[in-house]
Amino acid sequence: MLELRRDLYDAIVAHARRDHPDEACGVIAGPAGSDRPERFIAMDNAERSPTFYRFDAMEQFRVWKEMDERDEEPVVIYHSHTATEAYPSRTDISLASEPGAHYVLVSTRDPDTVELRSFRIVDGEVTEEPVTVS
Repeated sequence: MLELRRDLYDAIVAHARRDHPDEACGVIAGPAGSDRPERFIAMDNAERSPTFYRFDAMEQFRVWKEMDERDEEPVVIYHSHTATEAYPSRTDISLASEPGAHYVLVSTRDPDTVELRSFRIVDGEVTEEPVTVS
């Protein structure tokens, strides 16, 4: 189960809507080993694409280094889908490299509806999990 504070949930949705029609992406860091998302980090989609996202390599290096220095880890890795449901694509699954992270997807296909879902992706296996917002 993923427990998200309301401000973090709102920040993910706002970022996804702001970057639409391109996919948005980012991370929520938390204390290492805690599974507690705390620090929202919006990142640039280096692809600037409505169908694919990729963290900029230099930005990702800087963010992961900063997390390491702060004894944090990526608790949530999020991105948006602009025209499809909030479910990991084959590409998303193949690129999932943080087995301890919650992979959050938000669909911006309907501007009047928030569709946010969370998944664990380990060794290519996708498991949906409940999301609670407080």
